[in-house]
Amino acid sequence: MTNGTPPDLLNEWDRNHQLHPWAAMDAWQESDYHPIESAEGIYLWDAEGKRYIDGPGGMWCVQIGYGRKDMAAAIAEQVMRLPYTSPWTTTTDPSTILAKKIADLAPGDLNNVFFTTGGSTAVDTALRTMHFMNNALGRPDKKIVIAREKGYHGSTYLASTVTGKERDKSRFDIEKRLVRFLPDVNPYNRPDGMSVEDWCDAKVADLENMIEEVGAENVGAFIAEPILCSGGVIVPPEGYHKRTHELCRKHDILYISDEVVTAFGRLGHWFASEDVFGITPDIITCAKGLTSGYLPLGACIISDRVMERMTGPDENVLFSNGYTYSAHPVCCVAALKNIEIMEEERILEHTREITPHFQSRLRALAKFPIVGDLRGMGLLGCIEGRPDTPGTSLAAERKLGALLDEACEKRGLLVRPLINMAVFSPPLVITRAQVDEMFDLLEEALEEVTAEMASD
Repeated sequence: MTNGTPPDLLNEWDRNHQLHPWAAMDAWQESDYHPIESAEGIYLWDAEGKRYIDGPGGMWCVQIGYGRKDMAAAIAEQVMRLPYTSPWTTTTDPSTILAKKIADLAPGDLNNVFFTTGGSTAVDTALRTMHFMNNALGRPDKKIVIAREKGYHGSTYLASTVTGKERDKSRFDIEKRLVRFLPDVNPYNRPDGMSVEDWCDAKVADLENMIEEVGAENVGAFIAEPILCSGGVIVPPEGYHKRTHELCRKHDILYISDEVVTAFGRLGHWFASEDVFGITPDIITCAKGLTSGYLPLGACIISDRVMERMTGPDENVLFSNGYTYSAHPVCCVAALKNIEIMEEERILEHTREITPHFQSRLRALAKFPIVGDLRGMGLLGCIEGRPDTPGTSLAAERKLGALLDEACEKRGLLVRPLINMAVFSPPLVITRAQVDEMFDLLEEALEEVTAEMASD
């Protein structure tokens, strides 16, 4: 809705007045962001009418695709019936029904749903829940969180504290006293000659050694994404999640599974923790695919076991965590409609059926000499470039990602560059023919970038 405002003027307003996430501060008011005007299915159209495949699926979130009139109608109907009510003193049918639905879909005894505004606030809630529980149990020192290098958990204060994007330069503060980081779990970076099984042993030992170093009496939680998505779609070695979960149980450490990306179909299941990796966490965080990005909503799902340990006879203690837009009725309707669409159109089944072809096309890109690793699971994928020499500078590695991003974009494909990588997570409704279209464009782009890198 531009009201006829000229594109050049809109661009000027954007530069001068809108501060974007992860904005380059050395180029403040200089960056021109890509203006997107409309979308349908897996495609986006820019202000000039050029069509693009949305390789990242928004930000890992547009499961059901764009342009769903049934979703728009459900949202509009709820806006007219009840656009808002305070979650402090009232409840609504949409939030109550959604909480029950999520509890039914979640594994084990994860039956208690706290609604948040997105993934970051869901993670903050999970960490604050751990603090609350250990204070209630008389364990005020059991607060340290063990997290992982290359893990991403959000940009609010606590969520950013446990985020391990070690190569991101930032001037924001974090609470360093509350976190310890484990080394990279990416099997691609294991030493030459080491088997994946031995790498798994080493990574599990990293957690065990950290618990011993810090003291189990001081460690409150271990937080882990099933797949480290923003770190480059890193799939830990087989058995890693089960073994780290067992260590947490042994030492009475809460296992927080950050499923902000993987929940709601990305791996072909409602939740990946149990169905894919065989664990039942103490807490699951989710967002993104919960509404397919149509409206902002997150959830922190807490087990009965944790809730029972937080409650007690002291009637003056409140769970004083919440947001103005917690359990927003319109957002909850969007989530319910999203789940209904996924069930009726068998989108989870479709994801599982199309995954082998998607992953096969991804692995076929190994023929390009600039490609170092290809990895993924479900409808998640990553191309990691091969560095020219050990210790390649961050600036040089970013160049490879930027070149691939540019080569894809001019062909009508959007990917998400991450240093020397490109990651993608297209809408789950993508067809086999569209998978081929996407990877055909990727191959053309890689051919161009390979030739350009060779001529440097």
